[in-house]
Amino acid sequence: MDQAAKVGRPRSEQARTAVLHAVDDLLLEVGYAAMTMKGIAERAGVGRQTVYRWWSTKAEILFEASVIDAEQELAVDASGDLAADAAVFVDRLVQFLGQSPAGAAYRALVGEAQHDPAVAELVATRDVVCDSARELLAAHGLTAGELDQAAAALAGPPFFWILTSQDPKGLDVTSLADRFAARGHVRRSGNRR
Repeated sequence: MDQAAKVGRPRSEQARTAVLHAVDDLLLEVGYAAMTMKGIAERAGVGRQTVYRWWSTKAEILFEASVIDAEQELAVDASGDLAADAAVFVDRLVQFLGQSPAGAAYRALVGEAQHDPAVAELVATRDVVCDSARELLAAHGLTAGELDQAAAALAGPPFFWILTSQDPKGLDVTSLADRFAARGHVRRSGNRR
């Protein structure tokens, strides 16, 4: 028996992609509670055993889809201007949480995590929002010890705004980014404000 046969068939990238797209589509069409592994498999055009071979729960599929898309949708190339970069990040975060299917998945998981310990544990494995903020802020010179608090300060207000169902158009992205930059989260001369 060869090694590949011992660990199961290799994951088909086409089937994996179909499942990840199917879970996003179903979330928007039927919602998290009504989504099932059977429905995901049917929508993706794969067998349930294929889905279960790679993921144990719908939350795991949704989380993987959300993380992959968040990495792309929230990435900001640092320009050297913290306020401008923070504004781009906040705008992308608002778009991600408010309009993106991946953001809808992330919101659903955060909501489910409030009463399902298994989903809470899953969501805690990777902070997709603050990871992107940390990456941007590290490019602006923050040290490892500063990144967590600064990322929370940058991502927290728009995150709260969207998760409390406030109108995204009412969030002044530029003002929020300017206030963030003015707080001196990035060391400029060795002294923090």
